[in-house]
Amino acid sequence: MEDVYSRARGVRVAIFDVDGVLTDGGLYYSDSGEETKVFDVRDGHGMKVLQSTGVELAIITSRKSGCVARRAGNLGIELLFQGVENKLETFVALAARLGLEPAQCAYMGDDWIDLPVLTRCGFAVSVPEAPAVVRSRVHYVTAAGGGRGAVREACELIMHAQGTFDARLAAFLA
Repeated sequence: MEDVYSRARGVRVAIFDVDGVLTDGGLYYSDSGEETKVFDVRDGHGMKVLQSTGVELAIITSRKSGCVARRAGNLGIELLFQGVENKLETFVALAARLGLEPAQCAYMGDDWIDLPVLTRCGFAVSVPEAPAVVRSRVHYVTAAGGGRGAVREACELIMHAQGTFDARLAAFLA
């Protein structure tokens, strides 16, 4: 676990996939064909608290959805990349834009399309529902499921590693 904390300590940007990470991976369609997604409010709060410690947040997703843009806006995430075919290319460009090395980037994904980034970032995280080939190539697999607290768990782990968790919690206990 020390390697996990060592990697998380250097994170300056936390990047998240959407389907299967920020959501449970289900695709919900209304009778009119509108796509909807279910996001966990506690995951969102964890992201906002992590962001308040100075860690940037970003989303890279291969799908394009209006509800993802709305969720990113609710969370104050300006670094939103939707409809991405090559996640590694977007990751490399984002790191360069922020002036960061890959080792300073965390990425949380759950499927094969995420592997190019998961195998190159400094702190790779996945969820228990991910295929074995993905779980075996990350630094940390959350106990909580995608869309059910996994993102919150990852955010809190980064804050613990960086020594910011207790101070952020104390603000809620005052």
